[in-house]
Amino acid sequence: MPDLILHGGKFTTLNRARPNVTAVAIKDGRFTHVGDDREILALVGPGTKVIDLHGRQALPGLCDNHTHVIRGGLNFNLELRWDGVRSLADAMAMLKQQVAVTPPPQWVRVVGGFTEQQFAERRLPTIAELNAIAPDTPVFILHLYDRALLNAAALRAVGYTRDTPEPPGGQITRDASGNPTGLLLAKPNANILYATLAKGPKLPIEYQLNSTRHFMRELNRLGVTSVIDAGGGFQNYPEDYEVIRQLAEKDQLTIRLAYNLFTQKPKQEKDDFLKWTATSKYQQGDDYFRHNGAGEMLVFSAADFEDFREPRPDLPDTMEDDLESVVRILVQNRWPWRMHATYDETISRALDVFERVNKEIPFGDLHWFFDHAETISDKSIERVAALGGGIAVQHRMAYQGEFFVERYGKAAAEATPPVARILASGVRVSAGTDATRVASYNPWVSLAWLTTGRTVAGMSLYPRRNCLSRDDALRMWTENVTWFSNEEGKKGRIQAGQLADLMVPDRDFYSCPEDEITQITSLLTVTGGRIVYAAGPFVAHDTPPPPAMPDWSPVRTYGGYAAWGKATASRTALQESVASCGCSKRCQVHGHGHAMAWANSVPVADPKSFWGALGCACWAV
Repeated sequence: MPDLILHGGKFTTLNRARPNVTAVAIKDGRFTHVGDDREILALVGPGTKVIDLHGRQALPGLCDNHTHVIRGGLNFNLELRWDGVRSLADAMAMLKQQVAVTPPPQWVRVVGGFTEQQFAERRLPTIAELNAIAPDTPVFILHLYDRALLNAAALRAVGYTRDTPEPPGGQITRDASGNPTGLLLAKPNANILYATLAKGPKLPIEYQLNSTRHFMRELNRLGVTSVIDAGGGFQNYPEDYEVIRQLAEKDQLTIRLAYNLFTQKPKQEKDDFLKWTATSKYQQGDDYFRHNGAGEMLVFSAADFEDFREPRPDLPDTMEDDLESVVRILVQNRWPWRMHATYDETISRALDVFERVNKEIPFGDLHWFFDHAETISDKSIERVAALGGGIAVQHRMAYQGEFFVERYGKAAAEATPPVARILASGVRVSAGTDATRVASYNPWVSLAWLTTGRTVAGMSLYPRRNCLSRDDALRMWTENVTWFSNEEGKKGRIQAGQLADLMVPDRDFYSCPEDEITQITSLLTVTGGRIVYAAGPFVAHDTPPPPAMPDWSPVRTYGGYAAWGKATASRTALQESVASCGCSKRCQVHGHGHAMAWANSVPVADPKSFWGALGCACWAV
């Protein structure tokens, strides 16, 4: 007898043998039956939970091929997210409100997920504006991989003075007297940005557990059920993985997480991988928390940061030798790897190394791949195919496309990365975000970018020939990702025998207008047959985690992407005010609408709103 039956829906299974069904049955975390309502409802037993979707669409749970959930979860409750906020004025209002409630010595942090191009004003705040809002509270704002803004209080907190030396590959901008201004630049190495952020206060372990649960819930709200974690700078193994381990032990993970190990020690990378291959086993763990190999940092000499405001970095001559020593260890131990590579010049040099090692120690069925690959050439795609590798793309160009065009031109941006060509070549390819410090964690921004070719600011980057159909884009976010975590046939579709991961979007992904794709959220998200998020008509099935900790966390006020929590609170307040008004129904004479009236700051421009501004003083009621 099933544990859960969902029926009355429009399920997109991605199984070409049976692409559309109306009902599914789930038992012990897997789909057991997929079909029509009559055959599935016949399976109902006394312990079966039955949910009617009332004609809504259902999709396989989304899987992010490259994100930083482990690191992001440790800090999510501390961060004010500007992801999806459309104006700098709104962003600064959020910042001002957060400064007012943040106690010393804590910072207010805006750490990636946005670009100045998304703002109507097309600019970042000035240091003077930050100082005016927060004279005493440290404020740190990270913009992509190119810069960080610190107010005077933050400069004092990190101890940067006129005597602080310039960082390698970075710049501390200074005034005429040599004093830091608060602007830090990657030139092009982002280490100065990360190192400065790392100086801020951290949450205690019990708060980190809560923070990670809230980050996972935010991903569940957007329909994400699986991720591949690419490690990250200042994310040490195994110390910083302890929170995820504890949540897995308590059965509190609502996201399936396959993790790659990212070396943290320049010039000591070989030692890290010798140690890790001796103490860790590839794929150790279970379907919720498991080891996925090495990367995305294999050796620091091969890292080509994608700061498109700066020229392409020239990698040192030692890169090949450094990389070969690590790849040999990985192949000998049958560990797959992922490698950060923005430019084709890096990819080509890396492929020289891979081909040389493969001749002596065949790669065989190792699931190795390049990450990002914005400027990969057709020749390099062919070489990847010959070695049996893959390419994991992310929507970083949706946030940096304008800067790329400014430096390299519109024509160069038309296939950056060449997603459609990679897909047509037969090379394994999938999609993700590279959240949280560059692009947003919102998968629907990626899906919109893949299908429309536009940046978050609306600039058209790609001609239609390099855009994907919505079906192909969805497969890039579901079944295609499973090769990259070596889970083919285990998840990615709504199919009997596969892990029961799915989401019910709040609108039809296949038919909604293009400009609504980024607004999609989930009404019901299921991971392993367990309801991990429910809203709207399904909210009775929701079991949220405890409130975000600490009590001044931005998550309590703003929620996450596009400050949805604040918007929800505002709508609720309006609804409550309407209900309490003496005129709780629409005025039949003037067509008065409370919500429209009270949301307008200057109501006299519209007669209907004008009457509403007077508190519904219509004499005809």
